[in-house]
Amino acid sequence: MVLIDKIDAPSDLRKLSVAELTELCAGLRELIINACAENPGHIGASLGVVELSVALHYVFDTPNDKLIWDVGHQAYAHKILTGRRDVFHTNRCYGGISGFPRRCESVYDPFGGGHSSVSVSAALGMAVAARMQGVKQQTIAIIGDGAMTGGLAFEGLNNAGDRKENLLVILNDNNISIDKNVGALHRYLMKLTLSSGYNRAKKQVWNILGQNFIRRGIQNFVNTTKSAIFKRSNLFEALGFRYFGPIDGHDTARLVRALSALKKIEGPKLLHIITKKGKGYQPAEDNQTTWHAPGLFNKNTGKRIKEVGEPARYQDVFGETMIDLANQNEKIVGITPAMPTGCSLNMMMEAMPHRAFDVGIAEGHAVTFAAGLAAQGLLPFCNIYSSFMQRAYDEVIHDVALQNLQVVFCLDRGGLVGEDGATHHGAYDLAYFRCIPNMVVVAPMNEIELRNMMYTAQLPDRGPFVIRYPRGSGVGLDWQHRPFEKIAVGTARKLCDGDTIALLSVGDTGNTAAKAIKRLAAEGIAVAHYDMRFVKPIDEAVLHDVGKKYKQVITLENGAIIGGFGSAVTEFFTAHGYLLPVTRIGIPDRFVEHGTLAQLHAECGTDEAGIYRTLLKIARD
Repeated sequence: MVLIDKIDAPSDLRKLSVAELTELCAGLRELIINACAENPGHIGASLGVVELSVALHYVFDTPNDKLIWDVGHQAYAHKILTGRRDVFHTNRCYGGISGFPRRCESVYDPFGGGHSSVSVSAALGMAVAARMQGVKQQTIAIIGDGAMTGGLAFEGLNNAGDRKENLLVILNDNNISIDKNVGALHRYLMKLTLSSGYNRAKKQVWNILGQNFIRRGIQNFVNTTKSAIFKRSNLFEALGFRYFGPIDGHDTARLVRALSALKKIEGPKLLHIITKKGKGYQPAEDNQTTWHAPGLFNKNTGKRIKEVGEPARYQDVFGETMIDLANQNEKIVGITPAMPTGCSLNMMMEAMPHRAFDVGIAEGHAVTFAAGLAAQGLLPFCNIYSSFMQRAYDEVIHDVALQNLQVVFCLDRGGLVGEDGATHHGAYDLAYFRCIPNMVVVAPMNEIELRNMMYTAQLPDRGPFVIRYPRGSGVGLDWQHRPFEKIAVGTARKLCDGDTIALLSVGDTGNTAAKAIKRLAAEGIAVAHYDMRFVKPIDEAVLHDVGKKYKQVITLENGAIIGGFGSAVTEFFTAHGYLLPVTRIGIPDRFVEHGTLAQLHAECGTDEAGIYRTLLKIARD
């Protein structure tokens, strides 16, 4: 920790000797562990790249040279080394620094990164811009935590290898994203990593590189060696990159030597490093999935501090319901893009491994894969986090909706998600799905509604069906011991009656609204409350009744106020000549930053106090 206190910027880091860097890395790990124990964050990925972070800032002239982190939750050590040490305790806190790189936060963050697989394309753009503007800089993309399975990464590699720009891609190969990596690329990298013959040959090549041989001859030797061992071209070299590695990503001195050598080589090149997620903290090394983002924990014992007595999480309601439905309907299969634990599809993967598929970080592929299954008569439930689904919008429209295929999209993390912030809030799904023909779009108010909507979605001849639900716990209903009930598509339910004001809610926010309405009832103000459930098709009969009976309408949603559920209500009233005023409550037309769910709902006015104030003001006006 003594050395860390001397590092206010990478320029201070470069004053250290290479031998001192190991001590610095130990201090960085201690700081990250101490901070994350009290202020939860993405600890595992960042512990795995401590040596890499130090070596990159030691060798390259940041911020003039550009480091693009992919995925961004690897960047904690980077943040500490670039002037944010003293505010690192505010990481992911309301008003504090972001858990991801942010351009507006530091000159050392040249490109934001909350979602995966973007680094190569962004780095290529920056490299081209530097050349066109006559700027001398090194551009480095650090891609890891499974992000290489994303299609965008290969689009970037394909273009970069063809253009021959001065670009370095570092493949941080830790064999895991959040859950274990899957797919052919994973097996390929393992083969590349574990081949003893290849690694012996690589060691010879590195020795040769230190001597004064003609570069072309060295490259020919490398290519010949690879061809002899693998009987085919190296994947990355086939894409136009010079490939180096694999090397130990926790050997700081070797990383410094390798990066210093690569700094002098022009053109597209890829350094393959092997790291261990959670490196340096035994609990995180032993259980890498859990320690991706473990929440609060005791740093001395490694014991996680869990909330006691919390209701079941919506994701677990989904996971158990999938098994129940699959036992009843043999056509049901489950799909997730690299989030089986995060969405609880891992329950089905354990119970029915032949009917549940993790396709890797590849949301577009997940959707079209589901479409292919549906086209052959199966019934896929495709579970994707709401903000991740944005990456597969084209596939939803063209491959599912246009063909009217029965695919059930279960969108976890709908609405505000908390400390992950703007990159992960599921704010836009209601708006971007309700404009697509053939889609049914629903949001359950509680656990029982989620189960019944899943049951309804798998009934015959339903077509594309979207069910979105929030992060976190339900309301505590006894959902496990109730038989499934069919919900008529496009029907709302009236929860209580009122005088002149009607509140129309969709999704989990209805529970918060019910509390605010109860407070007003105690003060003699009666507000009607409807759980609309379906954003599309919306319950037109209920809206006609509301338009005729009430003088004021409030809509409430845990989603973007522009284009979402409230917009659907106002469009209906306008189309049918109802002139009553509509007040919309939801996520405002701006990017909401990070904080606790309570803090963010208060900021947006979607908490109990905010809803109460809005209703009270309308009632008194």
